[in-house]
Amino acid sequence: MTIAIGEARERVDAIAKVTGAATYSAEHQLDDVAFAVLVLSTVARGRIARIDDADARAVPGTLAVITHRNAPVLNGEITGRPGLDKHLLLLADDRIQFDRQPVAIVVAADLETAREAAALVRVEYASEPPIASVDDPRASWFFPKQTAHMEPPEIVRGDAASARAAAAVVVSATYTTPLENHNPIEPHASIAAWDGDRLTIYDATQGVFEERRKIAGVFGLPEDDVRIISPYVGGAFGNKGSVWYHQVFAAAAARIVDRPVKLVLDRDQMFAITGHRPHTRQTITFGADGDGTVTSFEHDVLATTSMFDVFTESAGEYTAMAYAFPNVIIRHRLVRTNFGTPTFMRAPGEATGTYALETALDELAEAVGIDPIALRLRNYAESDPNKEKPFSTKYLRECYARGAERFGWGARSRAPRSMRDGRELIGYGMAGGAYPAQIFDAAASVSMETDGRVTVRSGTQEIGQGTYTAIEQIAASELAIDPARVRLELGDTRYPRAMNSGGSTTIASVGSAVALACRDLARQLGGRSRPERRLSATATFTTPDDREGYSCYSFAAQFAEVGVDPDLRTVRVRRMFGVFDVGRVINARLAHSQFVGAMTMGIGMALFERTIVDPRTARIMNANLADYLLPTNADIGQIDAEALGIRDDIVNPIGTKPVGEIGICGAAAAVANAVYHATGRRIRDLPIGPRVLG
Repeated sequence: MTIAIGEARERVDAIAKVTGAATYSAEHQLDDVAFAVLVLSTVARGRIARIDDADARAVPGTLAVITHRNAPVLNGEITGRPGLDKHLLLLADDRIQFDRQPVAIVVAADLETAREAAALVRVEYASEPPIASVDDPRASWFFPKQTAHMEPPEIVRGDAASARAAAAVVVSATYTTPLENHNPIEPHASIAAWDGDRLTIYDATQGVFEERRKIAGVFGLPEDDVRIISPYVGGAFGNKGSVWYHQVFAAAAARIVDRPVKLVLDRDQMFAITGHRPHTRQTITFGADGDGTVTSFEHDVLATTSMFDVFTESAGEYTAMAYAFPNVIIRHRLVRTNFGTPTFMRAPGEATGTYALETALDELAEAVGIDPIALRLRNYAESDPNKEKPFSTKYLRECYARGAERFGWGARSRAPRSMRDGRELIGYGMAGGAYPAQIFDAAASVSMETDGRVTVRSGTQEIGQGTYTAIEQIAASELAIDPARVRLELGDTRYPRAMNSGGSTTIASVGSAVALACRDLARQLGGRSRPERRLSATATFTTPDDREGYSCYSFAAQFAEVGVDPDLRTVRVRRMFGVFDVGRVINARLAHSQFVGAMTMGIGMALFERTIVDPRTARIMNANLADYLLPTNADIGQIDAEALGIRDDIVNPIGTKPVGEIGICGAAAAVANAVYHATGRRIRDLPIGPRVLG
């Protein structure tokens, strides 16, 4: 049985995952493994005045207690990759700069002993008042050198201020998004083992090669002396894309106790030391003609970062290219706070930027009295106004039209608070979205045995999105063989080099490398179904030359219907529909799953998710899955998605564009706009709920 690109093939790793045969990071079996537990600070700012680990060391089975007094000197500053590289505070001194900062590592022969001993480490602090908010009078903003996507922090086209002064209509508002945490089901976990000066780490990571580079730098090792293994990752969403404390501390502890060490983070520890989506405050100001044609656009992005590192949420990069605004000024600014360093979180920058811009556009449509879709079409960008390049493909008009038809947008009564279903106030909302179709160099090898069995290898990772299935489908399609003959080996630095699985780049990059390698192998086969001897091919995919003249994006149109109980002040998403321009679809089932999952995450962003912080102490107060609210099945009504499936032959050899992250772009804004339509009240601070509806 051969299989075609686009078919809704079931996941090839599904049975392995549900039966426990798929090995995740903490499940690798090594002999004589010791266990490490981190001790984290209970203050967010200050110094360690005294640390007493005598009782911990006295617990039978305790192998080591590592603090700033006896920790090895480690290089916590490896630079070169903005966003991916984090400055780590690796027990170098007694200074505390964020809530739950690691202050000790306890290693024992078993996990229970390690936990018992860790609880006996006594730490006294000379605490100082932390900065927990951008509103703290001690906080001051600064311009970063560049955004997390390596773009300039300020974007200017024309003269926005003069155009605004001459505009017939001016609309200005401020929108905020809170700290959010990733909360993948699989916790961060690492097992580190040394063989002389060679180090192997079994890890839950989005990038085995990036982790190898960073770990080698921390320990001063040649990269070839570090091996990272990560065949399966139980969810990531961005926070497994960097090297954090647990990988380094597992390796350091393993070297000290001279045996393999396993370190698994608790859920509350993940809230503090593996990144988060930063708090943003975005002010958007439109100047427009009376018909809604925007003549002036100003976007000020203020986001939080840590005291000791810089991460810039790239919220203005979407707003710079989304519409044909002639006069534009966009600024990204940062404020240092006593939290850990933020990081990428699904559609970093685009998720927050689309929320602000697409909600502001709804306000402008209301101010000038036209339909929200009509306003977007009036300001439609036929080419990228920021890069001054044509789009490789753009079918956003078609997304709007298809979405409006299937959703029933024409039944929407224009006046807010004019639609009801019994007691519930009903609202319709929509939003657009875009996500860049990035690609990176990636390599893959393909071999075929004399019996026709095919093995595909690449150092990419399966982070839950279906990489094994999609790449198998590409290989089987290119070779015109039964997919049962294809076996994949992923997630190991001994395989051909690949980039991080992030930014929706894996299939576009690694899939293209696999396709090129398979085409080479097919040429060697010369039309035969099986070779007379083992054949192999390796290919490296790089950016096509003809792509440089184009701007490449996936596009989205999101539609939401909400019901609001005016007495209980509850918001329920009754149904949601998204239409996506993502180029050629490799696997319809996987794509639909990614769209719906990301849209659900957008509902969480709009209505539920918020990391609650004590403003006096900068302490995270809901660092658990009981109090950090996430949408469950009971919170989600009817939700569906559709891909146009129109191939993009410019973006890469297999014609696909990003699928994984575009589904959250515009989702929160569509829900927020529906809430306004239902209630007549504009909520500009996420998450929306009784807290802000009251």
